[in-house]
Amino acid sequence: MRDVFPLIATRRKDAVTGWRDDAPVTHGVWLARVRAWAALGACSDATRVALYHEDSLEFAAALIGAWITRKSIWLVADTLPASCAALAGRVDAFWGAFPAACAPDAPVVGDHWDGAWHAPDDDFAALVVFTSGSTGTPLPIAKRFAQLTCEIAALERTFGAGLQSAHVISTVSHQHIYGLLFRVLWPLAAGRPIHAARHEFPETLAPALAQQPCVLLASPAHLKRMPAHLDWSGASHMLRAVFSSGGMLEQDASIHAARLLGQAPIEVYGSSESGGVAWRRRDAGEAWTPLPDVRWRIGPVGTLDVASPYAGVEPWLALADRADDAGAGRFVLRGRADRIVKIEEKRIALDALEAALIATSLVREAKVVSVQQAARQALAAFVLPSEAGRALLAGGGKLALNTRLRAALAPLVEAVALPRRWRYLDAWPVNAQGKTTVAGLLALLDDAPPERPRYPIIEVLETAPARALLALTVPEDLLYFDGHFRIAPVLPGVVQLDWAIHYGRLHLGLTGAFAGVNALKFQQMIRPGHPVRLELVHDLSKGSLNFRYFSDAGAHASGRIQLGP
Repeated sequence: MRDVFPLIATRRKDAVTGWRDDAPVTHGVWLARVRAWAALGACSDATRVALYHEDSLEFAAALIGAWITRKSIWLVADTLPASCAALAGRVDAFWGAFPAACAPDAPVVGDHWDGAWHAPDDDFAALVVFTSGSTGTPLPIAKRFAQLTCEIAALERTFGAGLQSAHVISTVSHQHIYGLLFRVLWPLAAGRPIHAARHEFPETLAPALAQQPCVLLASPAHLKRMPAHLDWSGASHMLRAVFSSGGMLEQDASIHAARLLGQAPIEVYGSSESGGVAWRRRDAGEAWTPLPDVRWRIGPVGTLDVASPYAGVEPWLALADRADDAGAGRFVLRGRADRIVKIEEKRIALDALEAALIATSLVREAKVVSVQQAARQALAAFVLPSEAGRALLAGGGKLALNTRLRAALAPLVEAVALPRRWRYLDAWPVNAQGKTTVAGLLALLDDAPPERPRYPIIEVLETAPARALLALTVPEDLLYFDGHFRIAPVLPGVVQLDWAIHYGRLHLGLTGAFAGVNALKFQQMIRPGHPVRLELVHDLSKGSLNFRYFSDAGAHASGRIQLGP
């Protein structure tokens, strides 16, 4: 698909390339931004350019402008100091929304490049992306122009007929290879409208999916956390496809997403190194179907080897995933083979430890990682406790749960190799790609900054057997204000529900599980530092918890939470 460049250059100027702030961006307007970025590239001697911009349309314009002027683009997932430092010795210039310390460049107002558009050669070093960091330190991976264009063509051949002209809406960033291909390059080549903003929260995603025929690009982390109390009915009518990549989607999460969105997600398996490898829909089985032009085999140690135009110049690339032949040209995956570590010369299978923790019924999910402790390696365990685990944690403290879980692992490993550090979490920390990285987990250990508050400052005003009245002050540094929203932080509705349940259990002794919500209303926003009152009433006859947030300004939110067994 080297003709993607002439396709872009000759597309009708009044065609809609994308949407920004609920307004269409015509192709002519977008092309002007491409030429502005190309003007920057034409007057720069830099050949390796780091690019970061959260707006997908502006990012796409900068990317194409850079390639027109033969700049190799380096992508990172964020602009944190460590990420910028990793780039500093590798690139010649920073473009876009990097911190001021990086001296980022941007087009000069009025500059406009008028040269002819020529597609880069197939072997042009178009891109460098970094591995996700989910299994260790992120590593740079180079991509030639032909690798990208061949993969775009394969995606269109496989899925394009069912998408037609659907809008592209995403919860994942384009600063990673999955988002770059699915959210920017493939839509540009196929002429599908790109939505500039990324939806980080389900409260904005659900109505956005209900507006027009669309495609949803998501990660497993986003799909598994979609709240059932929101109205997804419009989305289920408008969605042409749901894609998930960046990690394995658990079967329960696939069923959950299918129930809300009306169709099972299409999972795409691949990596930064390999490009796309295969796809599946869980409602059709566990086996993976290779993408066009992908060959595969089971290697001598039981891991998957692949060869394709998207994977680079090596004839076969050995992956770290164990696999079995499923027949009919398809395969099934059996977990990663690289999760074996040595602790005090003992070989430890991290997958086995995680499975043993989950088997205790005290743990919903677990991640065990190796960490440098003093002069030796040790293990750290990060756990999402089950209801039973939460009860033990509340009654006996961290030591009681540590003891139970260490005892469950004792038959598997010697005492010297048991996890030495434990963290109990409400949810996994995720980055913009919806991935939980090793770095993100290790940041939660003791040497990390203090954890930011997740609950308000409260004062109990009244209590009775079935009623409680609380005064709440929302801290300005509350964790849940991040990204919701940048200019004027607002307390998310799902957090208000969570607090109502939390304080209902704490002050009214409720034990039932969340089973739904009725009569839900959000009248006024709750902002940082805003004092509000929360009234909770337990309706025993209906098995529900009625809640009401209000203040001197009037009603803020109310609803009736149904409690199950």
